[in-house]
Amino acid sequence: MANDDPIHDPHGGMPRLLEIMRRLRDPETGCPWDIEQSFASIAPYTIEEAYEVADAIEREAWDELKGELGDLLFQSVFHAQMAEEAGLFTFDEVADTMSDKMVARHPHVFGDESRDKSADQQTRDWESIKAAERAAKAQSGVLDGVATGLPALLRAIKLQKRAARVGFDWPETDNVIDKIVEEASELNEARDSLGQAEIEEEFGDLLFVMANLARHLGIDPESALRKANAKFTRRFRRIEDRLADSGRTPSDSDLAEMDALWNAAKREEKKAP
Repeated sequence: MANDDPIHDPHGGMPRLLEIMRRLRDPETGCPWDIEQSFASIAPYTIEEAYEVADAIEREAWDELKGELGDLLFQSVFHAQMAEEAGLFTFDEVADTMSDKMVARHPHVFGDESRDKSADQQTRDWESIKAAERAAKAQSGVLDGVATGLPALLRAIKLQKRAARVGFDWPETDNVIDKIVEEASELNEARDSLGQAEIEEEFGDLLFVMANLARHLGIDPESALRKANAKFTRRFRRIEDRLADSGRTPSDSDLAEMDALWNAAKREEKKAP
């Protein structure tokens, strides 16, 4: 019979979590849902949990961050447990691999290199070390190793950064803006004369160049869009609140009235300290 003492130890730390995961996946006594899962079925949850961590940080919800980080850690534990069952690797090997990587990538902390260099120089050194690691994996192409499963905007930035390292980049921000105007014009033409597939392609081109503009301006496009989403949500809720004061909902209103309420909410925000 299994010893449940580690399971119920409130200060059991990582050994407790690893044992809980092992028990959840036990083919005879575990949870049917957990037993049925695979790397592929769990991957979407892993991505979702990472976004929830980012959301808590964005909102400065520090009381929630501990739980969100725990959810994300559990995803790593889940994947590692499935890997161990398949004879691939263990959680300890995951931790050792990361430890080895961090030591190798920080010779100015764990080795003989001097710490007396700028953050920019450290970033360049980091990228040089990563390039050597890719070469060791026979990833010879400039764009090799940029994960295809990344969010599209984030992957666009990473692809553009890689290309920029070898000189494939616009020298000035104005060049990027000119390209945005060009792509917007092509999208407009596609909308009027081409099919849906061509419209989607042109729209993708425009988004890609917008991501490039964000990179040139030193902006994280994912963060910028999250903030825009939050602003839209905040202002639309103000519209709902104002309509509710007269016993109505947005369905009872029209665009002209809601647009006026939107502008009112916008003015209120600008007046706020």
